Amino acid sequence: MTHIPEEVLYRILDVSRQLGATADTHAVQEGVVNCLRDVLEAERATVFEFDAETNELVAVLGHGPDGGLDDSFAGIRFPVGIGLAGTAAQDMSLINIPDAYADERFNPDIDRKTGYRTRSLLTVPMCGSDGSLVGVAQVLNKNSGVFEEQDEAIAMALCSQCAVAMRRAKLIEHRVELEKVQEDLRLAREIQQSTFPDSCPELKGYDCAGYSEPAEDTGGDTWDAVATDNGAVFLLGDATGHGIGPAISVTQVRSMLRMALLLNTDLKSMIEHLNRQLTADTPPSRFVTAWFGLLDTGAHQLNSIATGQGPLIHVHANGEVEIHSADAPPLGIMSDLPLDDPVEFKLEPGDLFFVASDGFAEAADSSRDLFGNDRIIDLLKANQDQPASQTLTRIMEAVNTYTDHAPADDDRTAILIRRLA
Repeated sequence: MTHIPEEVLYRILDVSRQLGATADTHAVQEGVVNCLRDVLEAERATVFEFDAETNELVAVLGHGPDGGLDDSFAGIRFPVGIGLAGTAAQDMSLINIPDAYADERFNPDIDRKTGYRTRSLLTVPMCGSDGSLVGVAQVLNKNSGVFEEQDEAIAMALCSQCAVAMRRAKLIEHRVELEKVQEDLRLAREIQQSTFPDSCPELKGYDCAGYSEPAEDTGGDTWDAVATDNGAVFLLGDATGHGIGPAISVTQVRSMLRMALLLNTDLKSMIEHLNRQLTADTPPSRFVTAWFGLLDTGAHQLNSIATGQGPLIHVHANGEVEIHSADAPPLGIMSDLPLDDPVEFKLEPGDLFFVASDGFAEAADSSRDLFGNDRIIDLLKANQDQPASQTLTRIMEAVNTYTDHAPADDDRTAILIRRLA
């Protein structure tokens, strides 16, 4: 075993303390290249990080021709197995070249471009405490000649310490980034949730409620209920996927609906204008299924247009059930949406009208059997004389029990309109 002088060991320990004192990735990289150069008494050093996803080495930092730090070549990639650094990474072994130009593995192109002359070259794999590859270090031109066996032992010890510091800094950096993303998502959820109404408007002779729970921090569903002179307008929207992108899409639909209401536009024209704008603003791969309902509490009539959203469940006071499918394609697919006149539903005392995104019916148990619409209908019938908000709560509780409270695969949003007896 090669003997490492005591003073060098103290220098390696000092380097470890310095590298462990910071979590800044760039500062650790600077410390690594400088300590490799200084402890090994060389002119320059360069560090490459290993990208396990692409099986490539990526240049991160090194010394320039003048001996100062230079990151102009940062980001240059090459596969493991190519060149000296790639070979050291592939074989997980140190390569010591006493005369660079006498070794056919050396590529002199960088020397030609920079005017620098590489004489001796030490290439060392940087491995973590678990033996996995973190990167590769190259140290150029020993001040006193060539790198000896003792230098190799010092380089391996140094690179082990540097690898641990680099991996630690990278893990902390990823943790900070993750926490920032989580905080951004939390704020996005707060913003999205703030767009939902606190409750349905009070409507003479009616009781209504809405509910929405995203599968992630931000969901692709929305709902709204806005009072009008004669009753209320309802919206339930479900964008493809869930997360920030779909959340923006459905929030945009809600905002455009609110604007259209200020213009006193009829339901069909309002949806046509809304669809054209959404088609222009969103990518072709993203669309929104939606249900729009215009309730006239005086005439007890609900005018309905379902663009890709269904089923719509109408439970009559006598127990009969009507299930209606969507009557138009989803929003955002084509600028000229083929729309028929609204479907008219007459609501009698004791009737329920229920609309939900597919996160309810498609909730699955451990055997991947779906909750289904039949269970929803049974719950609606069993709670027909209960407050709408309580009925939605019982449906949600039943779904959670059915799935054994597993995390939802899809957002769950629903609106229930109940005509009082």
